[in-house]
Amino acid sequence: MKIKYKQISKSLTGFSTPFFGVSWTPPETDRDVVRKLITFLEDRRALYNPYNIETPMFVDQSLLEIRKELTSILQRIGDNPDISLNLRAMRAACRKYLNEVGDKDRPSFHYREFETFAALGELRAVFGIHIAQPAVKYGIDVEEELASILPVEDADVGETKVKRKCDISDER
Repeated sequence: MKIKYKQISKSLTGFSTPFFGVSWTPPETDRDVVRKLITFLEDRRALYNPYNIETPMFVDQSLLEIRKELTSILQRIGDNPDISLNLRAMRAACRKYLNEVGDKDRPSFHYREFETFAALGELRAVFGIHIAQPAVKYGIDVEEELASILPVEDADVGETKVKRKCDISDER
């Protein structure tokens, strides 16, 4: 892929004159952007911690920070279709969660807060899909905790299904 003149001119940071000199900062690649984002998200426990140890106030705060980071990246990369669609989907998932259940005055999740757990599960599923796509495209490894929200491989395809323990009708 060719680098356009305007991209090069934005990267020039200075000139020197006695005989000529140019300072140049190479542009950040899409892979670098995705790698930095995944590194940032790997430290966001709201995306993967067990529900019973989460504190609502900290989940809300973490999602606000994630949304801020996603917006910052979108401002830097512009309308890059390779990754902006994934970033916008993750940002929308944060907004949806915060609009539906965020900022409620409660010290901890109650085990009967099904709507809250469902909303957090939905957010994690959206993030899992939209982290997996660019990670695969750019060959970026994801730490185990964050990888726990990535879509799972269907191991049953083409194989004999394992009999469930509760299915005893054939054992009589």
